[in-house]
This record gives sequence, structure tokens and C-alpha cells, in this order.
Amino acid sequence: MPLEKRLIRPRSFTQLIFRSAVRILVTAAVAVAVLGGVAAGLLTQPIFGSVPYQGVLRADPGRLRRHVEFLTREALPRDSDHPASLDRAAVYIRHELERSGLRVEEQVWQVRGVSYRNVVASLGPVEGRRLIVGAHYDAFGVFGANPGADDNASGTAGLLELARLLAARPPARRVDLVAYANEEPPYFASPWMGSAVHARSLAGKDVQGMICLEMIGYFTAEQPWPSAVLRLLYPGRGDFAAVVGRWPDRGLTRAVKRAMRGAGPLPVYSFTGPRDAGIDASDQRCYWEVGLPAVMVTDTSFLRNPGYHIPQDTAATLDYERMSGVVDGVCNAVLALSSGT
Repeated sequence: MPLEKRLIRPRSFTQLIFRSAVRILVTAAVAVAVLGGVAAGLLTQPIFGSVPYQGVLRADPGRLRRHVEFLTREALPRDSDHPASLDRAAVYIRHELERSGLRVEEQVWQVRGVSYRNVVASLGPVEGRRLIVGAHYDAFGVFGANPGADDNASGTAGLLELARLLAARPPARRVDLVAYANEEPPYFASPWMGSAVHARSLAGKDVQGMICLEMIGYFTAEQPWPSAVLRLLYPGRGDFAAVVGRWPDRGLTRAVKRAMRGAGPLPVYSFTGPRDAGIDASDQRCYWEVGLPAVMVTDTSFLRNPGYHIPQDTAATLDYERMSGVVDGVCNAVLALSSGT
């Protein structure tokens, strides 16, 4: 064999191995990037376009503040150990819903000899398919009196303002707005949770889905995240609202997010994942239990708000301008879902 061939062959073999290794590494990197992109897409549910605002009124920050201040000052403590305070809150909620012109009834049940109530308001057609929007009006009380401004006077105030907006632009389908008792311990995840009582009452009804309003009023310059993955996928500023659901709720999640984004300048993101990812800590869980699609609209709850479940969760800490943007977004989602937009 000529000398030059003996010298070339080892170098060519080395180059071949190197090129093969590079190809394998590039292929692996591309596969990881593709899988990462797919995973990110499954979690964040990207959407294209938005639904222009269909309402005729806009949420009023002053009204939202007034509702939150009543619930956090005049109806304390709002926990299951103080049913008289819960009743004061329920009377106020019913009065405000009736003042907006909605059909209102109460759903009453007893636990350990004490009566609790959901306040249920309806608008649109009496018969036919319906959409549920709900928020719990009780507050965490294990460590004493807690104002519960963000958790969840904010969601309840949003529900009351949503009633006013929808009364001015009635939906094409029936919409039920429900204020729940007993979301907080000791009745959380029990059959006596207010949303569990309501969800069971829907047996045999044609229900499009449920939107839960859970902590919608706290916004910050910096958004804390518990993991590097979430920091990579979501904003670093706490100036957005989030729509949260399970994999089976992805269609509802996208529809709500698309409509909320079209309602105004407030940024709206979403998370779709398995239930055991910690996304079942509010009233939407009870509708999942009976087989209905449900999503939660939130400011990211305890991830963002350091006043969660403590006395520092006061009315003064909420951003009512941004909170009004959340309510506008939910109003637009309700109208879009009702009309099939």
C-alpha cells in the first residue's frame, strides 16, 4: 500500500467519527429543542389573535374597591366559625346582584347544625345551555380574623361588577354567577364546600363550563416563581392575569385567554397541566369532580401575594385599576363563549 494512503486513511476515519458525533449531537440538540418547544406549548397554550371587547360598559375600579372594603371591614371574620359574618356578606352580595337586575336565589345546606349559603344569580335565557362563573366569599380563618382582600374579596367584588356589566349587555345563553361559602378550611375539598354543593346540583344540566375567580387584585413589579422552568416561560413582572386549567380544559383555557386579551391592555397568560401540579386549590376542582370543564382566573395567588392567608391581605394592597382589567376580560370571555365567538 502506498505510503500516502496509509497516512490518509487514519485521518479520514477520525474525521468520519468526528462528523458522525457532530451529527448525533446536533440531532439530539434539535430533538431536545423540539420536545422542549412542544412541552412549553402544552403548558402555555399559545394563541393567535384575540376577541374584541363585546361589552357596552367597563368595570369601575371605585365600585370594586367599595365591594372589597365592605367585605374586609363590615363582614369580618368571614370564616365558617362565624356564620353571622358570612350571612352579612351573603346579604350584601344578594343585594348588589338584585340591584343589577339579575334573578337571584340562595342554595342553603347545613353542616354540624350550622346553615351556610351560596348566592346564585342568573341572567340570559332561563332554559338551555349555561356557563358558570364563581368566586368564594369566605376568608381563611384558622389563625384568627383575616381581611381576605385578595383571597377572595377580590374575586367576589369581580363577580358583583361582572353582574353589572353583563346586565347591560345580556349574554345569548344563560350565565349563572355564584358566590360560594366554605371554600377555605376546614371544609376545603369536602362535600360541604360551597362549590361542591353547587356542582352537584348541576346533574342533568347542560353546562358549557365554569370560570373560577380566585385572587384577582394583587400586582407587583416582580413576579416570584418557584422554578427555573416557570421563570423561563412566564413574565418576570407581576402585572398580568393567568388562566389555569388541566389538559382536558385546554379548549376553554384558550377561549378565555383569547377573549381576555382582546378586552384591554392587561397581559394575560395561561398554564395548562396535570391536576397534581397544584392547580386544584380553589373552586374549579369541584366542577372537575363532576366531569365539567373549568378554569381559574387568578393573579397567581400565593406565588405573588405575600399577604396570602395572613392579616396583611388588606383592601389597601390591591390594584383596582388592573383588577378592573381582569373583570373586563372575564366579561368579554363570558360574552364570547355565550355567542360562540
